[in-house]
Amino acid sequence: MGSLPYIVEDCMGVLQLYSDGTVFRSDEIRFPFPITDDSSVVFRDVLYDAVHGLHLRLIKPAVSLNSNTKLPVLFFLHGGGFCVGSRSWANPHNCCVRLALGLEALVIVPDYRLAPENRLPAAVEDGEKAIEWVRKGEDAWIEEGADLERVFVMGDSSGGNIAHHLAVGFGNDRGRFGVRIRGFVLMAPFFGGVVRTKSEEGPPEDFLNLDALDRFWRLSLPLGEDRDHPLANPFGPSSKSLEGVNLEPIMVMVGENELLKDRVQHYAKTLSQLGHRIEYVEFEGKQHGFFTSSQDTQLGDQVLAIIKRFMLQNSL
Repeated sequence: MGSLPYIVEDCMGVLQLYSDGTVFRSDEIRFPFPITDDSSVVFRDVLYDAVHGLHLRLIKPAVSLNSNTKLPVLFFLHGGGFCVGSRSWANPHNCCVRLALGLEALVIVPDYRLAPENRLPAAVEDGEKAIEWVRKGEDAWIEEGADLERVFVMGDSSGGNIAHHLAVGFGNDRGRFGVRIRGFVLMAPFFGGVVRTKSEEGPPEDFLNLDALDRFWRLSLPLGEDRDHPLANPFGPSSKSLEGVNLEPIMVMVGENELLKDRVQHYAKTLSQLGHRIEYVEFEGKQHGFFTSSQDTQLGDQVLAIIKRFMLQNSL
């Protein structure tokens, strides 16, 4: 008789990979805060990829300040190390309610295929499909109230990584999505590399450590690849040069005490040296998820003001 399957990778009990290749995902996710049920917004879920059964959530203000003006569109790509997360989880939902109200925007929150069942580049491909879905004009909220000449893409953590690859794809082929993307906002984008950075080797965060980061990469990268793969390291030895890519403006945000800080800082510095329009914003004393998972209203308003300024500057 063979031995019983045993756990070989465990992501906080939410995701467990067994020795026989089977995957367990928990349906009982407990957050330290409730899902925002705010009558000042309306939202609904739509199937955007029937082949893979993927849905997205549309969130917009219940009453627009200017009913005669179409709303800018903000795609929000959730985090979770490419392995966990959903549009319906409390942290992305609450964050996007705040974004819809604070930015007076139609926020689109797509789910994407998760690893290890679907390794990269699946998540990036699904991000592309979600944007292409908007182009089809088959949804009343999109057709009647969305300004497809003012589209922005925002990503948190692994979602920020996806947003980067979407920015590169759009820069290489402006017509591929069928909408006018004006800029990209990357919240602590999840980048990696074989050589450790100082911040990665520093003290762990309250809810994130280096072991967890490495685990997410082991589960999400193509089999046999390491953290210098182009999907993880935009400036790795096998990554294509971004010097000639016509990137739209990018803003990156990161907390001072994040394990990912050095990689985000290097990303912004390198793109700036290559002549790209990039803005780097660092928040003193903050850790991973300082905006998407925080209940700090004052901090949230500060982040919203920065994003709103970025969107206004790049909507002209």
